[in-house]
Amino acid sequence: MNYLKLGINLMIFEKYNKFLGNITAILMLLMMVNVFVDVLLRYFLHTGSIASQEMEWHLFSVMFLLGIAYALNSEEHVRVDFIYDNLSARKKAIINIFGTIFMLIPFAFLIAYTSFDFVNDAYIMNEISEDPGGLTHRWIIKAMIPASFVILIISSLFYIQQNIVKFKEN
Repeated sequence: MNYLKLGINLMIFEKYNKFLGNITAILMLLMMVNVFVDVLLRYFLHTGSIASQEMEWHLFSVMFLLGIAYALNSEEHVRVDFIYDNLSARKKAIINIFGTIFMLIPFAFLIAYTSFDFVNDAYIMNEISEDPGGLTHRWIIKAMIPASFVILIISSLFYIQQNIVKFKEN
């Protein structure tokens, strides 16, 4: 694909998406190690850590939230494939562009915008885990919600540019 047809260098897009994929993969590995250690501690040493268990879902949450943007740009996101697959590349690009502009971006903006109060309340209250021995600074994990949707908006702009190139090529 010739990314320079629009005068936009989308090589940044490829590096950005690869970076998101690498971060997601690292988070997956960290989560697997965390679960493995937690299982070993629980079943072989008959001990455990609530903080370790909470870290499992924190890592999973961040992995999922960042993985959404990666899946979009890797064309691995969910769509109605039995209709979409039979369309020409040009029609697919049109659907991707309009779907991203009129559905994805407004939804991502809504989630990012409305979640700031959620994060701010957790920060002001210095929210911590309700369980003894749990993690502190819960606002950090909650901050990943607006951050990930801002990342998704950025990814969707790259996705639109990529589909404009596909549209012009066909």
